[in-house]
Amino acid sequence: MRVLAIGCHPDDVEIACAGTLAKCVKRGDKVIVCHLCSGDLGHVIIPPDELKVMRAKEAKTAGALAGIEVISGGFNDLDIFDNNRESRDKVVEIIRYANPDFIITHNPDDYMPDHTATARLVFDASFSATLPNYPPKTKTPAKLVPIYYMDTLAGVNFVPDEFVDISEEIDLKLKMLNCHESQIVWMRDHDHIDFPDMVKTCSRYRGYQCGAEYAEGFKMCKAYLKGTTKRLLP
Repeated sequence: MRVLAIGCHPDDVEIACAGTLAKCVKRGDKVIVCHLCSGDLGHVIIPPDELKVMRAKEAKTAGALAGIEVISGGFNDLDIFDNNRESRDKVVEIIRYANPDFIITHNPDDYMPDHTATARLVFDASFSATLPNYPPKTKTPAKLVPIYYMDTLAGVNFVPDEFVDISEEIDLKLKMLNCHESQIVWMRDHDHIDFPDMVKTCSRYRGYQCGAEYAEGFKMCKAYLKGTTKRLLP
């Protein structure tokens, strides 16, 4: 299978679904991760132009640990809007490029505008990408496929429909997360948040909910023709 995970910023995917994506790679799937925004506003001291280069490198390094292809949408932070055709068409191009059998993205009810815009863009573009006469450059249409919404930060206001056991992948997930050093160090030193510990704790909590040591939770997008009788998550 082909799997596309669309997060907003570098590190969003590592936080919420890296264990699942690593497990997909292990079963032989082609996995592509796209972060739509550069993460250039994710620091107080490091200037945006410098930070975006650092974060792109961190994302590539993290993906390489699991054999994942990492691409970027090219938007800067807070420059992405769901009611904007340019943004939607960019996501159409990404979906057509990846040609996925299912998509993972942010929950529509998340904590910040870039995340919620990404969720709505993916929903809209996942339909537009299937239309052969829709005009973006890549003419080959994508398939209409299920969308899975990944967990919110710290699991706030998120009740999973499905779980993936990542007990064997938890160490790799944390290694991938720690590649995002510009974020991990800043939050530890200035916000006094041990981000890897938080992510590990949330994975443990999801594991308690489904009888695994560690797990990641997902909700399926419940819309016409986006359901399936198949188990697509690993």
